[in-house]
Amino acid sequence: MANLGAKILVIDDDPNICEAVRVYLANEGYEVITANDGYEGVASFKAYNPDLVLLDIMMPKKDGWRVCREIREVSSKPIIMVTAKGEVFDKVLGLELGADDFMVKPIDMKELSVRIKAVLRRCQSTADKDDEECVKYENLEVSRQKYELKINGKPVDTPPKELELLYFLASHPNHVFTRNQLLDKVWDFDYLGDSRTVDVHIKRLREKLDGVSDKWTIRTVHGIGYKFEVL
Repeated sequence: MANLGAKILVIDDDPNICEAVRVYLANEGYEVITANDGYEGVASFKAYNPDLVLLDIMMPKKDGWRVCREIREVSSKPIIMVTAKGEVFDKVLGLELGADDFMVKPIDMKELSVRIKAVLRRCQSTADKDDEECVKYENLEVSRQKYELKINGKPVDTPPKELELLYFLASHPNHVFTRNQLLDKVWDFDYLGDSRTVDVHIKRLREKLDGVSDKWTIRTVHGIGYKFEVL
């Protein structure tokens, strides 16, 4: 199995949760490292280079939002965020910051295992793609294999989900997708919030791409969704 022996970093200020998750995942065949606050979590990420991070949001000293942002500055390794509230705002913000999935406490261990396998499988599939997995238009280049966006030949810092969304749309020029289709194709999991997270990511992409070219655009198709329109 692709996930056999994968290294998981669990960052949570509750040592009981850390230990319960560690024992369960270790029995599933994972190598598990734990950290009990945000500072320790970031240090552990840099020291151990895990394959996936399970990240609690509400922590003292440095919360999960800051930890997610700092990890995304140096790595595109998958992050599953955990919250006690399950509010749509938390999910949208987490996904906007670059999280790959979201869970609500109390953690169901079987669900956690399924989500970890799904995220690792998706990331492994992406890593196995050829370098040719790249789309190019005037003044625009999007490489999903390298997780790199270039505008006018210069790299632009882009959260993983924004890049994946742009890559997917640009790979299907002039094809209209609903928000739910984009959630399914790009996020690839049973998203428990609503489709507004797609709108948030489209808004961010449009800010980056504003004025880059008059040969293409991300078009809103009212009542349906979005398309990457080649003019």
